[in-house]
Amino acid sequence: MAGLKKTAAQMVAEARSRIEEIETTDLIAALDDPDLVIVDIRDVRERQRTGFIPGSFHAPRGMIEFWVDPESPYHKKVFAQEGKRYVFHCASGWRSALTVATLRDMGFEAAHLREGFSTWKKHGGPVEAPAPKD
Repeated sequence: MAGLKKTAAQMVAEARSRIEEIETTDLIAALDDPDLVIVDIRDVRERQRTGFIPGSFHAPRGMIEFWVDPESPYHKKVFAQEGKRYVFHCASGWRSALTVATLRDMGFEAAHLREGFSTWKKHGGPVEAPAPKD
């Protein structure tokens, strides 16, 4: 198998160089901002296992471009709110960096949580547990 032209780590580094990164403590401090929309792109199993940021919107990474695009049949109204500030996150900041870079290429303004959910609890961020399964 031939080597890759670019590694995943290189892609993340390139994405991070051109997007806005939010520190965990800064996002925690902004939680009461009514214009803030936090978007969790982790897999549903990750959210079930570790909990999630209260009030965050869950949008699986595989559907983001389609949910954001107003011309897509899969568009979600949460992404069409005027005057909102969108911050995406994953577990460690890699997937969200790639996601936000792609969304910026589409013309959708967003930032991402630099270290992801991995440092959220350590910095005192609130975590909501998923509802127990029946």
